[in-house]
Amino acid sequence: MSKAKIIAAYEALADSYNRLIEHKPHNAYYDRPNTLALMPDVQGKSILDAACGPGKYAEILLAQGATVTGFDISPRMIELAKERNRDAGVFFVHDLAQPLDMLAPGSFDVVLCALAMHYVEDWGPTIREFHRVLKPEGCLVLSIDHPFFEYNFFRSSRYFDTEAVQCTWKGFGQPVEVHSYRRPLHACIAPLTENGFWIDRLVEPKPTPEFEQYDARHYKELNAFPSFMCIRAVRKRGL
Repeated sequence: MSKAKIIAAYEALADSYNRLIEHKPHNAYYDRPNTLALMPDVQGKSILDAACGPGKYAEILLAQGATVTGFDISPRMIELAKERNRDAGVFFVHDLAQPLDMLAPGSFDVVLCALAMHYVEDWGPTIREFHRVLKPEGCLVLSIDHPFFEYNFFRSSRYFDTEAVQCTWKGFGQPVEVHSYRRPLHACIAPLTENGFWIDRLVEPKPTPEFEQYDARHYKELNAFPSFMCIRAVRKRGL
């Protein structure tokens, strides 16, 4: 898969994504509340917001007293994150699949990565970098597309493979073709447990009640079958 296609998609939808982020139901009333529920008390803590998008998570965490460093592959998303958070936080353009050489070992109490790991083909190097930049017993909070939902959505016939897939997003104005990777459940868990983490919590989330007023059909569907999965993984001692 061409990385340029991923960048192009997010450059195209960045402004509308930022404009709609407050109440876009899958973000505001499904992903964010369930992912934030896995975060520890962040007052005085240092957070790495990996694939930060337009900086909405950073805005929330900064307001709770955290120090936030964020990066994203999309230059426009980083511009929007800086605008949203003004002089608070540090934001820079970087590819999630590349080493975080600019960040020192043991720099962060928490790494947050919301709805972005499906753009990375090989999770191992990225998870190892998250482990490296975390303090001892720090934690990693992920939200990802649910592997069972993706298997059905993309009508795959090869569950155990990691496959390049694509779909068209129509919820941000002009339709945008988005490329990503679908993978089985074990390929979401093994990179964590094999690279210095233990799974503390795994949540198959349900939408909050506010979701229903914006999208009643998907509210009903998400209460019957999840499309996301949220994980909190803790850095193992002595590694």
